[in-house]
Amino acid sequence: MAFQAGGQRSQPRPVPKSPEARAYLQDYATLLEGVPFPSVVFDHRWDVVLTNTAFDALFHGVGPHPTAMPGDNFLRFVLFHPDAGLVLGEHESSWCLPMLAHFAAAVERHGHDHGLQSIRRDIAQDPIMEAAYRQGLPHWIRAVGPHAMEHDGAVRPLLHPDPRWGSDCRVVGETPKTLQDMGYSRLTLVLREARRPVHGRRAGRRPRRTASHLSVVPAPQD
Repeated sequence: MAFQAGGQRSQPRPVPKSPEARAYLQDYATLLEGVPFPSVVFDHRWDVVLTNTAFDALFHGVGPHPTAMPGDNFLRFVLFHPDAGLVLGEHESSWCLPMLAHFAAAVERHGHDHGLQSIRRDIAQDPIMEAAYRQGLPHWIRAVGPHAMEHDGAVRPLLHPDPRWGSDCRVVGETPKTLQDMGYSRLTLVLREARRPVHGRRAGRRPRRTASHLSVVPAPQD
């Protein structure tokens, strides 16, 4: 589902008011930069607060989008960016549905949040995404179990533009208490080295852009 219209960019990223919190984030950004794997800090809306160079390199090849760039709002990127499947392997089952499950939980906790409501409206504007959210998601959770929606520890397909890296990653949630108290979370994608030599990787295996992100859940029939 290549979402191109109707949405609005998330609210500006929240900036901690206290000098101590801002100083902590500055130092944490330095720590993040020392991590060789893609790492991102985001708030409860998935508005991105910090990224490191490895994260930026992973998504360097995605095209521009008015509301769904990975460095702006990671949830919007997963759900709405037409290039998301070029980086996130098995995009529907391994990334979209787990993220929709986390989004549904966030809406339950922060139902009146304007940023989350904006994402909810954008989901509702697309019949396929809406069907996935309202009908497909509960069925998927029943079929695979609630553990499948968890990010921490999950091994998920990843199509890194650098052929030195393999075809999947370990998602690690590592949020220290200070970040948690600020309302932030951190995820790191631990890459694995490719098992085959660089020349052994066949070109053309990356998925093509499609007009629709989700196909596992059909639109409701009248």
